[in-house]
Amino acid sequence: MTAATWEVEWERVLWKRKSHPDNFVPPSFLASLSTNANFTPYTYWGLVAASTSITQHVAVIFIFLAVFVRLKERLIDPRIIIWLSVFAFLLGYFVWETLVYRNSQESSRYASRAKAVKSSILVFLALLALSPLLRTLTAATSSDSIWALSACLFILNILLADYSTANAETYHRERLTSVLSMNAAISSSVVLASRLADDQSVFALTILSIQAFGLFPILRRRLQSGPTFVRAMLTIHLVASSVSFTAPLSTMVTYLYTAIYVFVLLVAPGLLMWAQRYKNEVRGSWDPAVPKVKFSS
Repeated sequence: MTAATWEVEWERVLWKRKSHPDNFVPPSFLASLSTNANFTPYTYWGLVAASTSITQHVAVIFIFLAVFVRLKERLIDPRIIIWLSVFAFLLGYFVWETLVYRNSQESSRYASRAKAVKSSILVFLALLALSPLLRTLTAATSSDSIWALSACLFILNILLADYSTANAETYHRERLTSVLSMNAAISSSVVLASRLADDQSVFALTILSIQAFGLFPILRRRLQSGPTFVRAMLTIHLVASSVSFTAPLSTMVTYLYTAIYVFVLLVAPGLLMWAQRYKNEVRGSWDPAVPKVKFSS
C-alpha cells in the first residue's frame, strides 16, 4: 500500500480497527506542529504594574516591623497606634463600600454594615481581653528563637500571598494559599507582640496585624482591578511610609529595603522580559485531544 493511501486512511482515533500498526506515523504527522501557540509576550510596564501588589505587600510588612521596634523600644505611645488603626479601618471600610457595594441593593448594604460592625466589635473586645495572655505567651522562649520563627513566618506569608486581581465573580472567594499566608503573618505578629513590655502595646500591635495582614490584602486585591494611577499612588505611599519609618531606626536596613523595592518593582520585570525569549512550547498531534461538546440550545 502506498504512503498516500496510508495518509488517507490514518486517523487519530482509538475506537476504530485500523489496518496499519499502532506505532505508524504518517508523513503529515508534524503538519500541525506549532510553537508558542497560546503565548502572549509580556510588556515591561505591564509587568511593573503587576508587581505593584508584591511591593505593597512587602511594604506593609516593613511598616509593621518598624512599628514593632518602636513599641519595643518605647519610642511611640501605643495609644497612637490604636487610634491610627481605628482611623485606617474606617477609611478602608469607606473605600470598600465605595468600590464593592455601590451597585448592591440597599437592604443588603445595611445587613453587611451591621455584620461588619458586629464582627469588628467582637474582634476588638477579644483582642483586648487576650492581651495579658499574649504578652506572656513566649516568656520561656529565647528572643533569638522568636526572631528566627517570625522571619520564617513572614517569608512564608510573602510566598503564599494571593497577588491576583479580584473581579466581580471572585472577590468573595479566598484561596487556600491566601488563608495560609494570613495565618502565617498573624502567628508571626502574635509571637512578636509577646516580646513587648505592657498589655497596651500588645493590643496595639495585634490590632494592627489584623488590619495589615487580614483586611488590607482583601482591599488590595480589589484595588488591583482599578486604574493604574490608584495602584501607583498606593505603592508610592506605602514604600515612602516604610522608608520614613525605618530610616530613623537603622540606615543599613533602610538601604536594604530600598534595594528590595528596586529589585521587585524594576529589576525583576526586566529579568522576566529577558527570559521570555527562551520560551519554546511545542504543541502538535501528540498532545491529548480536546473534546468538543456541542450543547443544544
